[in-house]
Amino acid sequence: MSCILNIETSTDVCSVAVSNAGECIFNKEDHDGPNHAVSLGVFVDEALSFIDSHAIPLDAVAVSCGPGSYTGLRIGVSMAKGVCYGRAVKLVAVPTLELLCVPVLLQELVKETGDLLCPMLDARRMEVYAKVVDRSLNEIRPIQADVVDGETYREYLAKGPVYFFGNGAEKCMETINNANARLISGIEPLAKNMFPLAEKRLANGQSEDVAYFVPFYLKDFVAKKAKELLHQHPVSSIQVSEDETAIANG
Repeated sequence: MSCILNIETSTDVCSVAVSNAGECIFNKEDHDGPNHAVSLGVFVDEALSFIDSHAIPLDAVAVSCGPGSYTGLRIGVSMAKGVCYGRAVKLVAVPTLELLCVPVLLQELVKETGDLLCPMLDARRMEVYAKVVDRSLNEIRPIQADVVDGETYREYLAKGPVYFFGNGAEKCMETINNANARLISGIEPLAKNMFPLAEKRLANGQSEDVAYFVPFYLKDFVAKKAKELLHQHPVSSIQVSEDETAIANG
């Protein structure tokens, strides 16, 4: 077991936690955001002071690596890298959609062994970042940016219950409109839930190159595409850039 500083900034919520020997021993959350630029530095300073005051050696920094808010992910990863450089510790990347599954599984909200989970992050309008996994977090369908309609998850719903959760789920339920669709409300990606995934990755030797690691934006190409269009069609591309960049920025 390791002492890990956990950082989560993929949505409007900013949270920092410290885990040690398989327990969360420090936790701070700001649900009034997005206030990452203000809150994150304060929370991290308090967490490091807590670690130092208890003479606990820090082993790693875990950060939620996306997808999610473009700005939030950049701020979180930059802070995580800074601590890793300053403390000479490992960097662990935790996929945001896997993190969303942790409280659902810990609270045993999924009833049957064969039931599937579909964590969702809001990407504006009827679009979400989502994947489909089983109760062991084995990937059934890889992560995609889904524009949700009645057919999007029908092949999985035809086999049995699918549990939808995360800040993109509630808006989709009426559109999905299937008796096997189950909504779990109130599930957010939080730092206090990161350590089971972070510890597993550390135990498996899965750490990141601090110098070269970047978040998984999923739709990073949008801003680049808009920039290319600006040079070709200056008037019309401005509208495309504003609209698509808003989606990419979460």
